[in-house]
Amino acid sequence: MFLRINRVFSLTYFLFFIGILGRLHQPTTALMADFNLPLDSLASAANAYASANGVQVEKKRTDGTTEYSYFECAPISLLPNAYPRAAFEQAQSLAPSFNLLVDRISRDGAFLQKTLGGGVSEADPYTAQLLRLYREIYVDIPNQHAAQADRLGIHRSDYMLHEGNNIKQVELNTIASSFAGLSSKVASLHLFLCQRFAGSVQSFMDMNKRAVLGDASSSSTENDAVPINPTMECLPAAFNVAMKRYEERFGVKQAIVLFVVQQGESNTVDQRMLEFNLFERYNIMVVRKSLRQLRAELIVDEETGAISIAEGEIAIVYYRAGYAPTDYPDGYDGVEWQARAMLEKSRATKSPNLGYHLAGTKKVQQELARPGVLERFIDDADMALRMRKAFAGLYSLGEDATGADLDALQKVLEGGQAKYVLKPQREGGGYNFYGDNLAEKIRANVQVGSDKKMKLDKSLGEYILMERLFPPEQKAILLRSGRIEGSGDSISELGCFGTIVASCDGDVVHNEYGGFLLRTKFSNVDEGGVASGFATLSSPYLVS
Repeated sequence: MFLRINRVFSLTYFLFFIGILGRLHQPTTALMADFNLPLDSLASAANAYASANGVQVEKKRTDGTTEYSYFECAPISLLPNAYPRAAFEQAQSLAPSFNLLVDRISRDGAFLQKTLGGGVSEADPYTAQLLRLYREIYVDIPNQHAAQADRLGIHRSDYMLHEGNNIKQVELNTIASSFAGLSSKVASLHLFLCQRFAGSVQSFMDMNKRAVLGDASSSSTENDAVPINPTMECLPAAFNVAMKRYEERFGVKQAIVLFVVQQGESNTVDQRMLEFNLFERYNIMVVRKSLRQLRAELIVDEETGAISIAEGEIAIVYYRAGYAPTDYPDGYDGVEWQARAMLEKSRATKSPNLGYHLAGTKKVQQELARPGVLERFIDDADMALRMRKAFAGLYSLGEDATGADLDALQKVLEGGQAKYVLKPQREGGGYNFYGDNLAEKIRANVQVGSDKKMKLDKSLGEYILMERLFPPEQKAILLRSGRIEGSGDSISELGCFGTIVASCDGDVVHNEYGGFLLRTKFSNVDEGGVASGFATLSSPYLVS
């Protein structure tokens, strides 16, 4: 049976790949005239490299009775995007600082309850449920097994260039930070294309350099313009540190890493790259399970706090699911939340634990921007200043809104909505409000009295208002499903991964920068998620 499925899959994949190559050779004269690039050759080479190196996403098809998988080229920018070297290095340098910040916030139950309780929890049942579990397990009567667990953070801080190419933080992701695997391969793909087609693409790259740095910029001569992306070295190394600590602390041999995944996941290749690197580099075995499966299969040792499944004792729980209400379809008393609680109450190292998860919410991000709040957790004045310089304007719409927050809201009501973004406490892309949709949402939930005072509906408590960032535009050619989707003005968002391992007592045993992710989209597209279909994977072409 396995051999038969393999043959069917291989034939399907072969025919699909040939179909992509055929479509790529449709005429692209207009694009070639715009940029004087050999687009057919570039796109063909990109697809071939992607297929040979796993720059792919999984798709599902059905023949009416049987569902099967096939793979296609991940959404990518055909060439890397110009990015200021100084800004890139600044973002890299901040990764350990934000790792420390997350760890310290996660241990401050009073801060998390004050920030996320009240208006946020009243308006957002999902965040309320996370906070309730956090309070139950870590605050009210601390669970002895959860209290002795180490913490593993795989974070990604996302930035956009703004006003003079200064980096400004879009968000800090602390759960299911994706594309570490694929982004390492995309960097290699772009390095290959820039070397293979050096004579053909250099003028295009120089044009984008001038767009980012200014018309007076000279041609690029840097040999390391497309940097090697170390994500698949850095992330496995952090897992290995956490695994060794678990095995040494509890006298366990050959424990496993649990990947908590979504049913029907399409970003499997990205996840599998981390899985295979863990095994090949450190002989660490990964098992993939959904929350529903875990509720039925978890074995809990009530005395020691150890958790196991048939494959072995779980040392590390790594969440690539559980970050959205849709991951808990059976409701707040359902099997998915039961499984989440069972995992959290164990002695296993969680990535993230509930404290790390909550530290990455938008409301916490907004609260940290208030005067003195960041400094509550970062007592190094120079470090705090460097971090604060990366903050964008952030405003509360809850019961704690200040005069400055209401001033920003007033600007939206007066027609200034283009300068702001409305963000809920959600991960994954596709949830934000922009432009007229933002204005409509605000006007429907804000009453202005005759005395000019504003009354905000409680439903706004789950949102924050953020200054909209405007990165410099540059030209890009984007591929989706292996075909050229189009070309035009684009903007990019840089993500820097950070890895941290900390003990239950707060001792930091590992804290490092973990590689990068660059996402590119056409400048007329508001949202920015790759998995949600808005952006593409790219790489920085460092310029100075």
